[in-house]
Amino acid sequence: MGVLADSGSAPSLKFLIYGRTGWIGGLLGKICEQQGIHFAYGSGRLENRVSLEADIDAVKPTHVFNAAGVTGRPNVDWCESHKVETIRTNVVGTLSLADVCRERGLILINYATGCIFEYDSAHPLNSGIGFKEDEIPNFIGSFYSKTKAMVEDLLKNYENVCTLRVRMPISSDLSNPRNFITKITRYEKVVDIPNSMTILDELLPISIEMAKRNLTGIWNFTNPGVVSHNEILEMYKQFIDPNFTWKNFTLEEQAKVIVAPRSNNELDATKLKNEFPELLSIKESLIKNVFKPNQKTSAA
Repeated sequence: MGVLADSGSAPSLKFLIYGRTGWIGGLLGKICEQQGIHFAYGSGRLENRVSLEADIDAVKPTHVFNAAGVTGRPNVDWCESHKVETIRTNVVGTLSLADVCRERGLILINYATGCIFEYDSAHPLNSGIGFKEDEIPNFIGSFYSKTKAMVEDLLKNYENVCTLRVRMPISSDLSNPRNFITKITRYEKVVDIPNSMTILDELLPISIEMAKRNLTGIWNFTNPGVVSHNEILEMYKQFIDPNFTWKNFTLEEQAKVIVAPRSNNELDATKLKNEFPELLSIKESLIKNVFKPNQKTSAA
């Protein structure tokens, strides 16, 4: 399913990817094609161990990527009323895949979430003090985040797992309804809170490089720094639609229209930046990878 490359190392790689129908899973396949990396999508269900073993036996991968999981449609509120389905995939399924990979001596790159923290007295809003990889999650406001924190804690014991904490993912595809920018431009009202975020155009190729380097452990998988909802919408207005307007509301007002609270935090991206010094700050990456390629205004 992949493509042969001219480069010396790429043909020796073969990736097995879970999450074919998902946003990240689909983008990973495209990057593999561009880089000439052999890959196949897993057909097994994460919670069915025998089907995972069959996939690995058939594909014989060098690395496994897990971009499958339940986030809920249209949002994480779905998980509040579908708790067993959420556990089955996000906990049982992810652990099964990690366990099968460990048995076969394979590294699992697991796209996880950084929405397991919230600003607190040790990490105040606007302080620049982010949560590090070894800190204990402090946000259990939503059932989705609770299951993700549980599974991250268990996966720490698997030396073959690379856990990537993704947050509020953004891509240059502004038509994608899962894109954080697309979401907030369509909301009637938005809160305005600085957050760590993940620019997929820049970070997904880095995750493939992490597999090539056989990196494991927990990584805050966000661009350094924070950006607020209003700052993003100002950029949207500047580069895309000069007539765009929006309204803000408070967290208290937001709480009345959502079922589960949402996580707001800054993750410390120092570890990732040390490994990949070329990593751009969130605002630089937004302009370079998202807004400039989509620019519709001449004034910007």
